[in-house]
This record gives sequence, structure tokens and C-alpha cells, in this order.
Amino acid sequence: MSLYTTFPSPGESALAHSHSVLTMIREQILASGEWISFEQYMNLALYAPGLGYYSSGATKFGSAGDFVTAPEISSLFGRTLALQLLQISQHLKHTDILEVGAGSGKLALDILTELERTAELPEKYLILEVSAELRQRQQTLLASRIPHLMQRVEWLEQLPDQFSGIILANEVLDAMPVHLVAWHDDAIFERGVTWHNNQFSWQDRSIQDTDLYEITNQMTPQINPDNHSNFEYVSEFSLSATGFIRSLASILHQGVILLIDYGFGCNEYYHPQRSQGTLMCHYRHHAHDNPFYLPGLQDITSHVDFSAITRAASDSGLTLLGYTTQAFFLINSGITKILAQTSATDTARYLPQSNQLQKLVNPAEMGELFKVIAFGKKFTEPLIGFNTGDMSRLL
Repeated sequence: MSLYTTFPSPGESALAHSHSVLTMIREQILASGEWISFEQYMNLALYAPGLGYYSSGATKFGSAGDFVTAPEISSLFGRTLALQLLQISQHLKHTDILEVGAGSGKLALDILTELERTAELPEKYLILEVSAELRQRQQTLLASRIPHLMQRVEWLEQLPDQFSGIILANEVLDAMPVHLVAWHDDAIFERGVTWHNNQFSWQDRSIQDTDLYEITNQMTPQINPDNHSNFEYVSEFSLSATGFIRSLASILHQGVILLIDYGFGCNEYYHPQRSQGTLMCHYRHHAHDNPFYLPGLQDITSHVDFSAITRAASDSGLTLLGYTTQAFFLINSGITKILAQTSATDTARYLPQSNQLQKLVNPAEMGELFKVIAFGKKFTEPLIGFNTGDMSRLL
């Protein structure tokens, strides 16, 4: 039985949409000499205007979508994050917050609600959102829940020329297009996409991108001796993510960049047992590894190489302020104190929140795979989120 027979069936309109995305990508392949890089494929499947996964109207987040993010699981996440933002803002002249890729808007809602409760609202809460459809969802949610704070919220279509304050991105880096690189036959290749036998197909070619060539030639995959006779190693490199960090560094005059995502340091990222990389797709809460399945209807992600992110940040003049698991970060920042604001005797409210907390911090759930990393410019204060459990040595 095929794995996909267990997946929920898309409706006719969804299938028609996916066919339009497939046709668009196929035409791009044919126009590009019968081959495009996987980075191009992923960019088209996720971000092509009006067609890509993040540009179309289907629900992405929560139980009705394809995956669940921490803000969707519980308001405890955003409220706890607000406590860390509050500590940072006490050492800054400008308290503006810039959230990149705000998803459904739930994280912004919870942060602003908690900061209002502490009487420490930012002057401006800026949201950079490239998807017009998600931007509309965010505006609808915030206008319905905190209409009195809407004068503080502003949407951007590109990064400002200069910014001072706090830059925040939750599960943004993992959705940035990646290059796939394959080591085999004593050589290095870029894995791309062709159109063959009326379907998408993999094909390896020599690396043409200069930056990608330089990066990949500086590393040698760790070979599993058990598979040495049939050695192939495939992994991802995100030039988009490191470029994004450099862009943030270039606009930040003073402040802190706080990034939350799933991933590893380079030694774990390029481990022998991870010889097929970390590429993952999500469709209606089913995870699988086929990016060619229903293009435009599923999310495509890869784990984050936090060592590469740190090198790009350091080269751009940023200082590493901390790196730890989501569990340590939330506990250090005070998530249990926020939970304690609800009386344990009020079981109807307390028990659901307690269960949500476990999902956020349990190592078997999100607690260990998800990491939090912070960089500063003209900012050296220790952050409460990294009081214990700092793992900077693993970068």
C-alpha cells in the first residue's frame, strides 16, 4: 500500500490548483535547459505569486492546516517570549519589534497582549510578510482581538533600510529554499529537478553556483564505514538563510535578533547517519520526504544549520548572545510562572495549559529539536532565556 493512500484526499479545486503549480514549474524547467536546481523548485512551489504554497489561500497552520507551530499550540509560548523581549527592551533606547514571517498572526497577538498586561508595549510592532494571503489573515486576527492596539502594528513588504530594536523570526529559516548537494563517485554534484516520463525527476549536475561550490568544497561528509562501498551523501545548504542573516545584520543599528527553529550545529547536521539530509514535507499533518507530491498543496522544509547561521552573523558584525533548546529557553524565561497565573484548582483552564506546556518543552515533542539562538549588535547584556543550558559550544 502506498504511503499516500493514507493521506486525506484533496478536493477538485485543490487538485486543479496543484496541477497549475506543476504546469508552471514544468514550463520553467523546459525553459531552463531541461533542468532547474532544487532551490529553484522549492522557491516556485512555496512562493510563486498566487500559486506557491505560502502565496495561495489554503489554511496552513493549526488543526485545519498542514502543521502546528508553537504559537498555535499555546498562548504560553508567545507570552513567555514576551518576557524575554521585555528584558531586552529595558536595555534599548528603541523598543520597536520586527517580526519576520508572522504566520497566522497568533504570536504577534500573544506578545502584544502580554506586553500590554505589563504596561511595556513597543512603540511599533512591525510585521514583514511576503505572502499577501497570510498578511490578510494576520490583519483580520489582530483587528478582531486587539483593535485598540492596531495603531502600533504596521505591515512591511521588505526590510526597512535601518532598524533599532528586536527582530524576531519563529520557524522562518526552515522554510527558506535550499540547495541539495550530493557526494558520490568521488565528486560533488548539485541535485536538481527535470521533467521525465511525464513527472518530476531528480538529476545531478556539476555545481555552477560559485558560492555553493566554495562552501561544499570546504567540507567532507562524515562517512559511515558500514556503507563505504556504496557511498552517497546528500544534504542541504541554505544560501537564502545565510543571506537573510546578513541582510538583518546590515539594517540593525542596535538591538537583538532572536531566531527560533528546528535544527542542529554542523557536526550533528552532517552526521554519518543523516546521509539523506533533512528535507521534509508536511501535508495535512502527515510528514514525508517527497517534495514532488502535490506541489503547491504541501509545505517543504529542511532543518537549520545553526553553525552556518552563526558564521554568517559573526562575519556580519553580530555577537552571539546564546544558543539553547526551546525547552531551556522557555523555562529560563518564565513559562512555569505564566502557567502558575492560572490556579491549579481551576482544572478546566489549568490542565489544558499544563498539557500544552509539556508539548512545548518535552524532549520527545518540541523541547529538544527546536532551538533558540540570539545575536546582538551594540548589545551585550546577558539574556534570561540562556541563563542555563547554553549550547554555544556545539556551534
